[in-house]
Amino acid sequence: MKTLKISSSKKDILSIADLSTKEINLILMLAGKLKLEQKSGKSRPLLHGKTLGMVFQKPSTRTRVSFEVGMYQLGGGAVHLSANDIQLSRGETIGDTAKTLSLYLDCIMARVYNHEDVQTLARYAWVPVINGLSDSFHPCQILADLMTIQEHKKKLKGLQLAWLGDGDNVCNDLMLGCAKTGISMTAACPMGYEPLEEIVELAKAEGKMTDADIAITHDPASAVRDADIIATDTFISIGKESDRATREAAFLPNYQVNTDIMKLAKRDAIFMHCLPAKRGMEVTTDVIDGKQSVVWQEAENRLHTQKALLCFLMKAVAL
Repeated sequence: MKTLKISSSKKDILSIADLSTKEINLILMLAGKLKLEQKSGKSRPLLHGKTLGMVFQKPSTRTRVSFEVGMYQLGGGAVHLSANDIQLSRGETIGDTAKTLSLYLDCIMARVYNHEDVQTLARYAWVPVINGLSDSFHPCQILADLMTIQEHKKKLKGLQLAWLGDGDNVCNDLMLGCAKTGISMTAACPMGYEPLEEIVELAKAEGKMTDADIAITHDPASAVRDADIIATDTFISIGKESDRATREAAFLPNYQVNTDIMKLAKRDAIFMHCLPAKRGMEVTTDVIDGKQSVVWQEAENRLHTQKALLCFLMKAVAL
């Protein structure tokens, strides 16, 4: 068995942009290996004695449970910290909090509202920082998405992915992940809800190196036609509830993933959603519960890819 040495220098993962194509492939390979071992009842305490700090400004189900269980399965531990548990809620700067947490922890995962908060945390922390979700990016979700696509399609390069809905944090990072791995992606979004322009340009530049075409459209049908993967997300996320009526008018019914939309894609196309889903809004129940849906495998793969990412950041891994 070959041992790959990972640099001991600190590395932060605030977006998929922070990972090279080679690093993404390494993490996906390790995730697959860890998943097989877990299914066969094997476990390796690769992170024995290591502790992950989990900082939550936003509540979460999948992020908290997958990281906490992942650290447990790897022989380490995890500490949950809400905004009320630490001095951030009483005026301590993010920089001072980052330095303090670095004295006790081996890695920090933060799920925040403002992306600048996780950037500041990473700037001052002496240990690796993982973005568990911010208003701009969601790298952990994209690693799980890529693993799920690879499992079902047996490859990444050369596929076509269609995104329907809000050009949000998941869409931003998914464009980068697709571009880096050779998946062409077209995002169909209502006018005014497109992904960040600078991210689109960065993804297009990355795509030129992998033969991946990145495009934005306002026409859902053209985006979905002959796609291998259809993906979406809620368009009323945490913090957007007050804008519900405006968003419903912008997204419904044209940007909903339903059986008619799925019929425009390839017959073996898969449906993906990062969850939680608002059934009857961005996706209909018959699609999310249908044969083409892989949302539960996608959710499970959060566990395996995050375990691989933690190993990648905190120690050498054996392949």
